[in-house]
Amino acid sequence: MGAGWLGSPMERHGGAAASGSAGESASGNAEARCAELLRRRTSSGSGAEAAEGVRRERPGSYSGPSSASRQRVEGLRKKRPLFPWFGLDIGGTLVKLVYFEPKDITAEEEKEEVESLKSIRKYLTSNVAYGSAGIRDVHLELKDLTLCGRKGNLHFIRFPTHDMPAFIQMGRDKNFSSLHTVFCATGGGAYKFEQDFLTIGDLQLRKLDELDCLIKGILYIDSVGFNGRSQCYYFENPADSEKCQKLPFDLKNLYPLLLVNIGSGVSILAVYSKDNYKRVTGTSLGGGTFFGLCCLLTGCTTFEEALEMASRGDSTKVDKLVRDIYGGDYERFGLPGWAVASSFGNMMSKEKREAVSKEDLARATLITITNNIGSIARMCALNENINQVVFVGNFLRVNTIAMRLLAYALDYWSKGQLKALFSEHEGYFGAVGALLELLKIP
Repeated sequence: MGAGWLGSPMERHGGAAASGSAGESASGNAEARCAELLRRRTSSGSGAEAAEGVRRERPGSYSGPSSASRQRVEGLRKKRPLFPWFGLDIGGTLVKLVYFEPKDITAEEEKEEVESLKSIRKYLTSNVAYGSAGIRDVHLELKDLTLCGRKGNLHFIRFPTHDMPAFIQMGRDKNFSSLHTVFCATGGGAYKFEQDFLTIGDLQLRKLDELDCLIKGILYIDSVGFNGRSQCYYFENPADSEKCQKLPFDLKNLYPLLLVNIGSGVSILAVYSKDNYKRVTGTSLGGGTFFGLCCLLTGCTTFEEALEMASRGDSTKVDKLVRDIYGGDYERFGLPGWAVASSFGNMMSKEKREAVSKEDLARATLITITNNIGSIARMCALNENINQVVFVGNFLRVNTIAMRLLAYALDYWSKGQLKALFSEHEGYFGAVGALLELLKIP
């Protein structure tokens, strides 16, 4: 019997828990083109502050127009990159883009600003939707940040990776290349689409390691907070639909930290300091697996639809539980009757296959994927002797079912030694890290 360590009283009675709001380089010619485009840049962006990528202050801490600060800002002006400032994380399923909107533009700057730059800023900040599937997550906007001596807001935008060619074409249509813009990008798509950026958009793409960007992004967002609120949170009483609460968590002692990044697949990192981290392991069964299987089993067409169906399903009709085998708990090894013994185990029976709904299948798929991720994360935490586990990635977006299940299971099976933590900007850290690297381009 392969009893799953995860599983939760949320599935015990078959009731559906409420759903929450809810990688190479191009040819020699391409490289030469990249070098030429880079030489066209008219500003450099190094210096101590730019090397850090950010001012490590809390939002709203800009010091004002003192003589010393004016001299400092004037010095930074000669070192920072040209606008616009973007960071891209091109994943297997979603593209995540962050855009820094300067709010301290002087009258002189506004007069000198080219129309294409004004057009880009207006387009990105005046819309919450782009085309049929692009979304600006307005609720995640970070206000009054200071980057490289400029004060402004940070916007968070996502769209399906299959729309990447349309994004590149938009860059061509809006004449991005005339702005001497370098796009800093991470994720596998930074390699996959590099040639398209060059040949279609006349744009240089600087490729960055996705795990480096992930760590840099997380540490930065943690340092600035979330508009005065906590970035990190956890669930109290996650197994009880009525008593479950989402509560802020202050990561005062950040290290060591186990970081579980759930995108199309999963990577698990042990982080011991900002410069000392390693990829421990991963699994190919991630958010892409959940969505792909749901498309096959239920005919759904969007991630949100798959989650909505899962919220109304009963996984116990699909999965074989410990109680289905033992008639109750397996007391010798401390396995409660509600624990999953075999995911989709009931589907061996023709009668039970005919009795399940698409919603039940979606729910069971979600529980199966979450169980696998949580089980691997728990073993990694034990092996690395880490008790703080932070789950991030777009699989968790509007996916309260999975988050509550992870929270309950880590606490239950570790007897309170492990705490599952989550972050408001769960899927955007790689893009933020790419933006920070843009600010360090010489």
